[in-house]
Amino acid sequence: MHEMGIVLHMVDTLEETAKDNDLTRIGKVTLSVGEVSGIMTDLFTDCFDYFKVRHPVLRDASLVLETIPAVTWCDSCKKTYETVRFGRTCPYCGSGETWLLRGNECVIKEIEAE
Repeated sequence: MHEMGIVLHMVDTLEETAKDNDLTRIGKVTLSVGEVSGIMTDLFTDCFDYFKVRHPVLRDASLVLETIPAVTWCDSCKKTYETVRFGRTCPYCGSGETWLLRGNECVIKEIEAE
């Protein structure tokens, strides 16, 4: 379960951000999660809820998860397509010369705080 490690890193980042900006309370964290990041969002939320109560600045924080659609680029025909729907083979030209443009990231998008 790598969700726990990601949550711990996120909690450290949020605490550091709070300290650097003299914040006493974080009310909401919006996290953008790639569609093919491998993060199981229900486990991620459970881990966040478990750890937030151990950190005063996060105790009452809510977590909002937004999905970043996975998009793949084809080097052969220079088109993009939906990764989840079509996988690694380009649906336009059948090429396997493709690479993921976006959809595997995990980014803190927004923090609402006092």
